[in-house]
Amino acid sequence: MSFNTFGRVFRFTTWGESHGPALGAVIDGCPPGLALSEDDIQPFLDKRRPGTSRFTTQRREPDRVKILSGVFDGKTTGTPISLMIENVDQRSKDYSEVAKAYRPGHADYAYDAKYGFRDYRGGGRSSARETAARVAAGAVARLAIPEVSIRAWVEEIGGDTIDPAKFDAAEIDNNPFFCPDADAAARWERLVDDARKAGSSLGAVIACEATGVPAGWGAPIYAKLDSELASACMSINAVKGVEIGDGFEAARLSGEANADPMRPGNHGPQFLANHAGGIAGGISTGQPVRVRVAFKPTSSILTPVETVTREGEAAEIATKGRHDPCVGIRGAPVVEAMMALVLADQKLLHRAQCGG
Repeated sequence: MSFNTFGRVFRFTTWGESHGPALGAVIDGCPPGLALSEDDIQPFLDKRRPGTSRFTTQRREPDRVKILSGVFDGKTTGTPISLMIENVDQRSKDYSEVAKAYRPGHADYAYDAKYGFRDYRGGGRSSARETAARVAAGAVARLAIPEVSIRAWVEEIGGDTIDPAKFDAAEIDNNPFFCPDADAAARWERLVDDARKAGSSLGAVIACEATGVPAGWGAPIYAKLDSELASACMSINAVKGVEIGDGFEAARLSGEANADPMRPGNHGPQFLANHAGGIAGGISTGQPVRVRVAFKPTSSILTPVETVTREGEAAEIATKGRHDPCVGIRGAPVVEAMMALVLADQKLLHRAQCGG
């Protein structure tokens, strides 16, 4: 049994492969009457699109989205919304060696072990190309949560972190790294260039914050807002770790240091800290919802690595083709999309049980 669908009420299914004719998403459960056009989706795809700088893969994909169903007279109808993004710049011949041997760190062997067959062209479904469909679906999800603002940024590349004192939200869109620290962005240019020229790759950490989330979204135990966010972000290709709020740092604090003190406010409690990342008991508190996501280095690298062939023989492999020297750079729009998709789903779940 395969699992290509995420969500409970606001559900989306992605389809397609990295080197197939197209990929896309089908969204079910979207409320009717929302104004939706391709122009509402395209700006988010443009942020994730490859080939926009020398620091990303040079695969040239326009990533133009087409709405195939679920919209009439510019509004959602309540029926499934089908989105399609054509692949126009595949070079499948670059993967001839991958057909014979497994790329360490990639899903080649795992897919073969499970299915007895795999699409070696760019990794098929395991390719980060699949995330374009998530970003398109996330753009639709944002329309269902107009009260919420979502922003992601890169906090760390290759172990080099931003200076929190230099955080400038306006700087995020001023550089190719989605970096809020101009000095860090300048350092990262050399870091990523050096990795690319060496035929290697780097990992990254992305932070995402959603503001305007009201108190009450989420559910105890098995539909916790934080567990849904963790699942959504862990499902992104190349992600190996997720933190909510202070995450692992919370384990190093005392009880009083980790608490989020409250005082009376004009519209409910006023919080004096947000170590919990805006979630308590699996339910939003009204504070900003915060998540951090760790992306591993890109597994497709030019540096030869020891491996085995499908026949079990020792070999070395160096992956040809066009790949991101740091796949986490383009991960910021993807994390935003998954945040939007989870929050839209949780809003509708809350409305179904509690009304309003």
